[in-house]
Amino acid sequence: MDIVDRGSVKDVDQQQFTAAFSEFLKKTGKLDVPSGNWADIIKLGIHKQMAPVDPDWYYTRCASMARFLYLRRTGVGAFTRVYGGLKHKGVRPSHFQRGSRSVVRKCLQSLEKAKIIEKHASGGRVLSTLGRRNMDTIAKQVAEKLARQAQQQQQQ
Repeated sequence: MDIVDRGSVKDVDQQQFTAAFSEFLKKTGKLDVPSGNWADIIKLGIHKQMAPVDPDWYYTRCASMARFLYLRRTGVGAFTRVYGGLKHKGVRPSHFQRGSRSVVRKCLQSLEKAKIIEKHASGGRVLSTLGRRNMDTIAKQVAEKLARQAQQQQQQ
């Protein structure tokens, strides 16, 4: 079996990468979670009925947004479309509603303050070199972990 250098975010499973990168953000402590009980009671969009159940949802959302920015340059409006969903209106037909702009702005500001992303000259946000390096490192760790698990399963 050939060993392939999997040093890119594109090469690993997005769910496992997002979980690993959110753990990295939480462990480093560079990410500023908005103060007060804002993070405990906010809904992530008008299409949601309740606040997030996961206590670390802010880190997960920031990791997801950073991964999205790894793939393409994006602004606040595009992220509201990405994190939107169907609003259920009882017996009436459901309609698409955008996600919360406030949550997107606060996540982007936190990532900017941690020097993971930066503003682009022609609008939107783009990943910084430090952010890209951190994400590639985490992706490589996830790929190595998956390769070890596959090798152990193959030996059994």
